[in-house]
Amino acid sequence: MWVHIIGLDLVKRVFQVHGADSAGNVQFREKLSRPQFKKFLSKNPDCIVAMEACSTAHHWGCEAEGFGHIVRLIPPYYVKPFAKRYKNEAVDAEAIVEAALLPSKSFVAVKTKEQ
Repeated sequence: MWVHIIGLDLVKRVFQVHGADSAGNVQFREKLSRPQFKKFLSKNPDCIVAMEACSTAHHWGCEAEGFGHIVRLIPPYYVKPFAKRYKNEAVDAEAIVEAALLPSKSFVAVKTKEQ
């Protein structure tokens, strides 16, 4: 299975992960703990990893870039219009993917550890 983009909803103990191909078709939906997610990033071929911009997103963005992925941090107000149903982590992860696939969106740069 080839994944073009991974949407990630960062929550406290587990992460909701949503994978899609370049057309936006769902390839997988998973819940992963933090150690499982790090292992998942290392084994996955290079792709786009998208998440809402927040303080922990910069840490996970650096981790993903370290494994060769392209990181897109999206301001939360760009993601909100794409959530189609009631709010939960799976819906948020899917909305992040849809927002990240639009070419006209602007993204937040990942801060380095020094910053």
